[in-house]
Amino acid sequence: MSELSIAYQQEEDAQTFGGDVQDYVQLLKPRVMSLVVFTSFVGLMVAPGSIHPFLGLVAILSIAIGAGASGALNMWYDADIDGQMQRTAARPLPRGLVSKNEALALGVVLSLFSVVVLGLVTNWLASALLAGTIGFYIFIYTMWLKRSTPQNIVIGGAAGSIPPMIGWVAVT
Repeated sequence: MSELSIAYQQEEDAQTFGGDVQDYVQLLKPRVMSLVVFTSFVGLMVAPGSIHPFLGLVAILSIAIGAGASGALNMWYDADIDGQMQRTAARPLPRGLVSKNEALALGVVLSLFSVVVLGLVTNWLASALLAGTIGFYIFIYTMWLKRSTPQNIVIGGAAGSIPPMIGWVAVT
């Protein structure tokens, strides 16, 4: 890193950001999260067997939180390019409302929380699928595919196909 970029990073890290709750909610990508909730709910409902309604609700919330964590980690990693695109320039990180460190911390904490809660409430296979989905979204889609191929959304869509399976496995 150049001295200028190191100084810029230190200045960024030293700023007081003070984003409001809505800024942190936006980090979770609520529109994407709603699709994940819907598809995981469908998987939960069509699975053979049954689950106590409260446990089903906690499972859906855990999956939603995992999806939100993925969104926060995606925005953390893409902070450098989000400010350059019209579609993403209004996100909290490019606008300086939330720091990269806050987005990273939020994403990591919510990832761990969602995976552990899902495992404790349903089963560890469902939890492992959730962890794998988060990992795929961050490492394969965000860090690798997005920056290497215009087909990223097609291949990265595999992460979106797992939530119905997580719902199914949570029941079975």
